[in-house]
Amino acid sequence: MTSLEHALKADVEALAIADGRLVGTAGHEIARRYLLGRMAEIGLMPYRGDSFDLPYTHGYEFHNLVGMVRGLTSGTAPVLVGAHYDSALDAPCADDNAAAVAIALAAAERLLAAPPARDVIVALFDAEEAPFYWSDDMGSVRLYHDHRPPTGFHAAVVMDLVGHDVSLPLPVSGPARERIANLLFMTGAESHPRLSELVRRTPRPADLPLVATLNRNVGKLESMAGESAGEHRDLSDHYVFRTHGVPYLFLSCGQWAHYHQPTDTPERLNYVKMARICEFLLALIGSLAEEELSRAEGPAGIEVDTTALEIELLHEAFGPALPLVQQVIGLPRIATRGDLDTLARRVQRFFWE
Repeated sequence: MTSLEHALKADVEALAIADGRLVGTAGHEIARRYLLGRMAEIGLMPYRGDSFDLPYTHGYEFHNLVGMVRGLTSGTAPVLVGAHYDSALDAPCADDNAAAVAIALAAAERLLAAPPARDVIVALFDAEEAPFYWSDDMGSVRLYHDHRPPTGFHAAVVMDLVGHDVSLPLPVSGPARERIANLLFMTGAESHPRLSELVRRTPRPADLPLVATLNRNVGKLESMAGESAGEHRDLSDHYVFRTHGVPYLFLSCGQWAHYHQPTDTPERLNYVKMARICEFLLALIGSLAEEELSRAEGPAGIEVDTTALEIELLHEAFGPALPLVQQVIGLPRIATRGDLDTLARRVQRFFWE
């Protein structure tokens, strides 16, 4: 195990305690204190005042934990890296979302050793899980409305469910199955005209195939008969950035068999894959920090056409197995925006049904 993998595992194990991190519980307080200590140990600067803790109260006492890495040029709009640290139930919830928190901390430590072109805010959000999901109590919502910098955010990268292997019911074995297990999914390239090209040129570990789709397709299922069902709702803390016109990327490995289950424990995670995701995150932060992202080009509600990028990444990710994927989901071709939308909705059946 490399030093990075060891550090990721240590943070996950410290956070993924048996009693969980539900808001208002002793487990939540244990996690908060641990994270405050880790942020100081790493050497982050407090984002506001002299503490990483940005508390807010509404029935419960919530705590966003926010630090900063000074970039080579300060005073410009910062890049935000975010992950929620609360849990959905009184169980370890290692993948959801201790894994993403661990990756954010590891990336922050490496950014401090090699500062990016602009400031980076590392935000560990509270209250992402129910009953706070999609409410004004979400930590990401409160950070945006109560504590965003005068410059606004340059861009945001949000992570959720990034610790596990992906499983798809395909009759493949060996390298092809391993490649599927290593998949990482992304939405948000459609939020700004420059993001597709930025993603293309950002270095990514060879063993981390990336698949992109539109955010509006995630959470909407489609039956094999082609019937759509369900209302789309952003599945994590990127919601507030998307709806306020901040260029964003959301990274996830999707839901899996242990999602919101007591069996979501540290030993089930793939720390090698998490280390690769950390490497990719660092490269993305570097690219975003150097890129000019004119807000005039990316107003709230924009949906840039990312068809070419999505098809490109699909071929790269699945290679010779792509026709088999199409056969299993009943899609004879992948050439248009409509084909991609159908693909995204049908593939989700394997995660959520």
